[in-house]
Amino acid sequence: MPALAAPPPIRTSAATPPPTPPRTPPRHHPPSDQVVRDAIADISHIATLPEVTMRIIELVEDPNATAEDLNKVISHDPALGARILKVVNSAFYGLPGQIGSLNRAIVLLGLNAVKNIAIAASLAKLFKGGQVCNGFDARDLWTHCVATATASRMLVQRLKLPLRDEAFLAGLIHDIGIMVEVQAVREGFVEAIEAMRADPSLSLREAEAAWLGADHEQFGMGVCRLWKFPTAFVNVTGQHHHPWNLPSESRQLASIVYVAQCLSSRCGHSITMGTEPMQPRVDVLDELGLTEADLDELATSLPAAVEEAEAVMSMGGG
Repeated sequence: MPALAAPPPIRTSAATPPPTPPRTPPRHHPPSDQVVRDAIADISHIATLPEVTMRIIELVEDPNATAEDLNKVISHDPALGARILKVVNSAFYGLPGQIGSLNRAIVLLGLNAVKNIAIAASLAKLFKGGQVCNGFDARDLWTHCVATATASRMLVQRLKLPLRDEAFLAGLIHDIGIMVEVQAVREGFVEAIEAMRADPSLSLREAEAAWLGADHEQFGMGVCRLWKFPTAFVNVTGQHHHPWNLPSESRQLASIVYVAQCLSSRCGHSITMGTEPMQPRVDVLDELGLTEADLDELATSLPAAVEEAEAVMSMGGG
C-alpha cells in the first residue's frame, strides 16, 4: 500500500514562517473520476501491497482456504510473520501465554483476523517520510490513523460487535487517499495545504477539490479498488466524513470510523487542519447505539491505548 498522510492541528512556533498567499487555484479540472484514475496510474508502481499480502487477501476471500494455506503464504515472509506474532502477543489481544507460531495464532484468532493483522502489519512502512510542507507531516498522519484505528476498535468492543480487527484496519487505512495525493499530485497538494494555512475557514476537502479536482476520499476509494479490498473498506475510505450518504445496510463500519475520527481529535490527533466538524452527528450516534457519555468515557482511556497501539504498530524491524 502507499503511505498515508495527515497531522494533528498544525504545529506553529515563532520559527514557523507565515503562510505565503497561494496562487489562484486552477479554473478547470478534468472530471474527478479522471483525476483519480490518472493519479492511481501514476503511483501504481509504488502504491502496491506486498505480493504476500495480496495473496493473503485472495486466500481469505476463498471459501475453501484453510489455516494451513494461510500459514504457508505467510511463511514466505519471515519478517511479516514476526510482526504478526508481535501484534498477536500484545496487550491488544490479551491471549493466555505467549503464542509462538502462526498456526497457533490462526487457530486462536481465525483466518479473517490474521488477514487483517497481516495487512495492518504491512502498512507501517508505507507511512515513511517526514514533513511534506509547512502544515503537513506524514508522521502526524500515521499517528492520526493509529489513533482512529484504536478508537474504532474500542467502539466496536463497546458495541459488542464482532468487528474488532476489521474496525482497526478500517481506521488505519481511512485516510490512505491523502498519501495518494502526496505521491501522485504533490505540488497541488502542497498548494492546497498552503491555501488552508492562508485561509483557516477552508476545509481540507474544499482545498483538495479546488487545487486537485478531487478529494482524499475519492483518491482513497480508487486505490482500495485497485487493491481489491472488500466493499466495506472501500466505503470507509470513500465516505468516512459523511457515512450517512451510504445505504443504511452498508454504512456501519464507515459510521464507526467517522465517530472514531472525532475521538482521535479529542486526543489531539486531528488531521483536518480546517473547518471539518469533529463533533459526531447525533443521528449517527443514535443509529450506532452510542451516547455522549460513551464517547466521554472512551476518550478518557484512548490516549493510553493509542500509545500501546503505536508501540505495537511501529514493528521494530522488518
